[in-house]
Amino acid sequence: MFRGNHQTRVDEKFRLKLPAEFKRRVDEVYGPAFYITSLDGKSAQLYPMKEWEAIEAKIVQLEPTDEEREEFQKVTSYYGQTAELDSQGRLLLPQVLRQSASLAGDVNVLGMLTYLDVTNIERFETEKKGTGGTVEMSRNKRSALAEKTKALKG
Repeated sequence: MFRGNHQTRVDEKFRLKLPAEFKRRVDEVYGPAFYITSLDGKSAQLYPMKEWEAIEAKIVQLEPTDEEREEFQKVTSYYGQTAELDSQGRLLLPQVLRQSASLAGDVNVLGMLTYLDVTNIERFETEKKGTGGTVEMSRNKRSALAEKTKALKG
């Protein structure tokens, strides 16, 4: 599982240096292959290939004419590219995604359990700051999440 927030940089050649804690996890569990994509163009999702293939295995079971399947495939393919970690732990970010998500210089890399979310620091803070001026989850969303997880086992 990927957890936490680690700041890193996208260098002048548009390579993201994977934070050491996340790189250790990748080395131990996944290997160097990734699928990099987005659902909205605001951030990049870095899926170890094993995790992305699990999503594809579910999606392919839907009818090819399913509207949501088609939309998912079009958007994730538009932003998506396979990538491999180089010997220094860097991933080349796809150009279209780099531009739409403003991924240059300092970025946040958020652990999202099965994938990593890379976001422009300023954009993230602007979108997620609450009335108290801090990044926070609203009371309504906390309550909704609590309701969803009540019936789950584990």
